[in-house]
Amino acid sequence: MTSSHPASSTAPDSNTADFQRLLAGYAELLVKVGVNLQPGGKLLVNAPLEAADLARLVARSAYQAGALSVVVRYVDEQLARLKMDAAPDAAIEYVPSWLPDEALRMIEDSYSFLTLDGSDPDLMAGADPERLAKTATLRAAVMRPVSQKMMGFEAAWCIGAISIPSWAIKVYPELAPEEAVSALWRDIFKVTRADTPDPVAAWQAHIARLGKVRDFLNTQHFASLHFADPNGETDLTVGLAEGHLWAGVEDHTKAGVKIVPNMPTDEVFTAPHRDRVDGVAVASKPLLVRGETVEGIRVRFESGKVVEASAHSGEATFLKLLDTDEGARHIGEVALVAASAPVAQTGRLFYNTLFDENAASHLALGRAYPFTFSQDPAQSGGNDSLIHEDWMIGTPSMNVDGVKPDGSRVTLMRGGEWAIEGLTT
Repeated sequence: MTSSHPASSTAPDSNTADFQRLLAGYAELLVKVGVNLQPGGKLLVNAPLEAADLARLVARSAYQAGALSVVVRYVDEQLARLKMDAAPDAAIEYVPSWLPDEALRMIEDSYSFLTLDGSDPDLMAGADPERLAKTATLRAAVMRPVSQKMMGFEAAWCIGAISIPSWAIKVYPELAPEEAVSALWRDIFKVTRADTPDPVAAWQAHIARLGKVRDFLNTQHFASLHFADPNGETDLTVGLAEGHLWAGVEDHTKAGVKIVPNMPTDEVFTAPHRDRVDGVAVASKPLLVRGETVEGIRVRFESGKVVEASAHSGEATFLKLLDTDEGARHIGEVALVAASAPVAQTGRLFYNTLFDENAASHLALGRAYPFTFSQDPAQSGGNDSLIHEDWMIGTPSMNVDGVKPDGSRVTLMRGGEWAIEGLTT
């Protein structure tokens, strides 16, 4: 896929004052809007080794915002591949108990959590899918108490991106590594609005605009959504959970702090009914699963369950994902994203769920978010699983209707764009 502009013409050089200004502004955005760190707050930053410069700027911004403590934890992703290839079976099956214990203690101690996301899309290419599945499933089970608290917003959290060589050259294979890193940084600054004169104000305006769509959808009480792509194979009816709630862009912690969990974000989403999804869905973008890129996904649902699944590449890994547990063959999220969203406008495939899910409408296999229900999720048709895996089905030709309980329809999207009567976005 090619971009609509020369990749290197406007890419920031990391050695320039302009780049440092943008990076500092991005750090401030992650602190002030992402986790919205409060005076006296505490922050844990998880980051790849290449993120040291950004992590320091985040720490500076956090302390300037009145932070009491900033802890930065660096992760070397190559160690995960080394373990997959060289470790004995016992090591693959071992997840240290201190991992969830430490995270739970930090949640109890009112820490906020910021993840700087940058990873090699091909990190696990060629690795044993059985080992990948085993370690991912065991880790998810051990960390489940932590993920439940995070999904319940018992802590503030945000995921932002960082450009690293292994990711950048996948997105920009035609460029030299340094140029690719700069080009990817340009994209990160653009889609997170960090390159605007006032990024914080730009985010507040974005939150207000997409909030209007979310609020409208919450007045409609749809029974289902119907996806139909006249230029593709997707024809899917997604029944919605009883008492479902639409969410998006901005969330609130249990302490009442407004946060933006994902940067970028251009989605509004809600909870499907686990047993009321029928039809065919075809992925419009590759999906990164456990470090392996899966392309050409096609899935058929009956009564909410995946009954047929295939992929052009990475099929074994995708099928292992579906076999994680009983809930992995049902969906826990349905999200709508305009085809003209900033990530889509870059004209690039990012091989990164944080980015690609904000370029297209999507579904998530696995567990539902508890905050997308007005009642008990288990009693409302909500799905539960160890996994939550977003995969993109939206296209520039996708049409989406909301279907009321009486069968009447409300136009939501036409040609991949919002088309709600009387509502501009």
